[in-house]
Amino acid sequence: MLSSWRLRLLSQLETLGTVRAVAEALHVSASTVSQQLAVLEAETRCRLLVRTGRRVRLTEAGLLLARRGREILDRMSEAEAELRALNDEPIGTVRLGVFQSAIYPLAVPAAVRLAETHPHLHLELIEAEPHESGPALRAGEADIIVTTTDYVGLPWGPDLEIIPLGTDPVVLVLPRGHPLTRRTTVNLAACADETWACDRPGSYMADLTVRLCRASGFEPTVACRFGNYLMQLRHVESRRSIALLPALAVTPDHAVETRELSTPVHRNVTIVVRRGTTQRAAVNAVVAALRDHPEIPALSAPPQNLD
Repeated sequence: MLSSWRLRLLSQLETLGTVRAVAEALHVSASTVSQQLAVLEAETRCRLLVRTGRRVRLTEAGLLLARRGREILDRMSEAEAELRALNDEPIGTVRLGVFQSAIYPLAVPAAVRLAETHPHLHLELIEAEPHESGPALRAGEADIIVTTTDYVGLPWGPDLEIIPLGTDPVVLVLPRGHPLTRRTTVNLAACADETWACDRPGSYMADLTVRLCRASGFEPTVACRFGNYLMQLRHVESRRSIALLPALAVTPDHAVETRELSTPVHRNVTIVVRRGTTQRAAVNAVVAALRDHPEIPALSAPPQNLD
């Protein structure tokens, strides 16, 4: 019978690339990893690894077993979670897809609380913007997502359970001292001659920026497209652009100023899970931790109950 421990070593090797990296990730010696992989080759009677210089690579058989092994390990984790769930004990791995502006103010504090209250539950955070997280949830690549129901690219059906979390204003981000900072609110029509920092094409914020600018009578002139809000903020700091961003993305350590739009725009932030998920106790624990967020000025409105 194959050892789950050795299957885990092999699947980690495919992911991390080197024996040393696997050893460091699992807090064992590199020689232990090599020995256990050799035992796995003997058990399977297949050559799983080939040496190339001082490194090893997986053979076709090794790749097959690594990927099948990951599926087996996931199934074992689910079975264990289901058994523990009979006693309402959250356990196992829950994969949480979160858009980037909510990772540090929302997801990381939730992970810290869960580590203290449910030590047998492992929360894996995955950065996923609204156009990515919905398909990931439906494909089983994420168990929970934090997204927005304002993104029209994802059809919301009866297979999904939506838990409102709050609202996040969309704000105009300006360099310090920009002439528009003299106003308390800004009509986007006043930005027709500005240069913009935008998200990647096809993303929620890129589409929203174009849509709002066009509604104000102009096509935005784009200076850069970054899939990282930090890069966009740095570009605005350099006085080379302005941007529309979720308020959660703008932290006080950036040398920028924000202004509300004269016609307010916000996104509805929600938690979404698949109905009938097998890890209900673990999923419920993560949802509860997300809803128990500290006071975040940008996030408001009381959440509803999850039943």
